[in-house]
Amino acid sequence: MQHVPFDSTQVFIGGRWRAGDSGQTLSLANPSDGSELTRIARGGAADIGAAVAAARAALAGTWGALTAAERGRVLLKMSAKVLEQADELARLEALDVGKPLKQARADAVALARYLEFYGGAADKVHGQTIPFANGYTALTLREPHGVTAHIVPWNYPMQIIGRSVGAALAMGNACVLKPAEEACLTALAFARIAGEAGIPAGALNVVPGLGEEAGAALAAHKGINHISFTGSVAVGALIQTAAAKNAVPVTLELGGKSPQLVFADADLDAALPFLVNAGIQNAGQTCSAASRILVQRPVFDEVVRRMAERYAALRIGPALDDLDIGPVISARQREIVMGYLEVVKSSGLKVAAAAPMPASLPRGGYYVPPTLVADVDPAHRIAQEEIFGPVQAVIPFGDDAEGVAIANGTAYGLVAGLWTRDGGRQLRLARQLQAGQVFVNNYGAGGGVELPFGGVKHSGHGREKGFEALYGFSTLKTIAIKHD
Repeated sequence: MQHVPFDSTQVFIGGRWRAGDSGQTLSLANPSDGSELTRIARGGAADIGAAVAAARAALAGTWGALTAAERGRVLLKMSAKVLEQADELARLEALDVGKPLKQARADAVALARYLEFYGGAADKVHGQTIPFANGYTALTLREPHGVTAHIVPWNYPMQIIGRSVGAALAMGNACVLKPAEEACLTALAFARIAGEAGIPAGALNVVPGLGEEAGAALAAHKGINHISFTGSVAVGALIQTAAAKNAVPVTLELGGKSPQLVFADADLDAALPFLVNAGIQNAGQTCSAASRILVQRPVFDEVVRRMAERYAALRIGPALDDLDIGPVISARQREIVMGYLEVVKSSGLKVAAAAPMPASLPRGGYYVPPTLVADVDPAHRIAQEEIFGPVQAVIPFGDDAEGVAIANGTAYGLVAGLWTRDGGRQLRLARQLQAGQVFVNNYGAGGGVELPFGGVKHSGHGREKGFEALYGFSTLKTIAIKHD
């Protein structure tokens, strides 16, 4: 069992650490070798109820009494402490998720940046005055929703905590955070950091547990005023259904099948690193992964060849070895991804490259071979369904219209990339692509703390990151004063 520098079997409610109400725990696996990493609390409905009550008390007490500037200072202190502890946070996330240390370290730095951004923005969300009838002064205020629920997935715990919890706290909400049962160590560490930074008791509460127990109880709780969920389309539908029964607004960031369109005039030297890295980062377990590479026919063979060369050089191994790719999160996820590779084989598709799998890989780890599949029909399953693994489909296209049609031809619409030197095409196609973010001659895979992020179609609705997140985690009040 790997060392975890705190008792991971507790919940954090009302500023206190304690055992979960049931007293039961869950095993947390190390994806790199399949061993038990540690155990976590199996939180349930009683713990969720206590967390919501603590959040409600915080709003009525110390947390609710703070000014926006004072809230911002708390977040800035949290940011500084995250940077101080970034190495340990990165180690925990690497062990927990299976991602290489350098990727986990980047996530820790991103968490600090989110807290810094929202700490600085807390007192800069302004209302407006509105020209109205004579004898009136009309104005608007931004106010917190109240108690916000945050159901966070296992692939990027630190980043998603930063972009959702950070924004919610900046606006004065009190938060109940339910991390994924597969990876929640950095969520627990984050609660400790918040306490060290002086956040008032109850402003942040963390309850680990199963999705169908703690997560379902949180989504359905009548004391919740807003829900932020990142995860699968299927679970997002359940969350939205539960929220609708209480007339609660929801921000959903769901799946993706994000395309990158590479035109014949593209700077391929600049594009190639992005084309591969954005697909295999975190073993492809990224909602905005570049899982579809659409290449104009004149450069199709060259792009496939050069991507295959990069695949051949990829290094795969345990998270703490800090190579290019680690394992997927679980045995179940490995089974899902390998099932898609069986579909590739049974369909007779062309495997252009598969990264070498070293014989030295730990036998119990959840490793899958990063695979590049060429000449894929846009209607094929691997071009339509979110695999959530290191599998990329390369699809040829002819002119602009065909490229856009293929790019838009899935149920998803999260992120898109566009590689061309033609300025007119850049603007024209960026408008035509059905995605919440479009990157031109770069690809952030959702990157940029300042850039609003979210999807269209089955990729969800609502926006996180940037100032848009602050608006989403607040409600607008209109006041009309008659004085004449």
